Amino acid sequence: MQEMINGDENACPFEFNFDPATFKAGDLVSYRVPEAFQDMPFVGELVAVEADHVLLVHQGEKQVMRGTRESRPVVSAAEALGESH
Repeated sequence: MQEMINGDENACPFEFNFDPATFKAGDLVSYRVPEAFQDMPFVGELVAVEADHVLLVHQGEKQVMRGTRESRPVVSAAEALGESH
């Protein structure tokens, strides 16, 4: 779909915030779950930003996960797979 608009088949349909200094609720981020999926990227939406971590949801989901506050937040496998509760 994006390539139809821009003519660029490699264009990403998402605009991510990769700057942890400017993170705010509602931003889309690319997060990782290295314990289970190595460096595979996932799309998340920030719901809260704290000094040392973020709270996010996988796009379209309701389960809130805790992630690191870095350019591509890291979420534990337990959080991502719903095993932490």
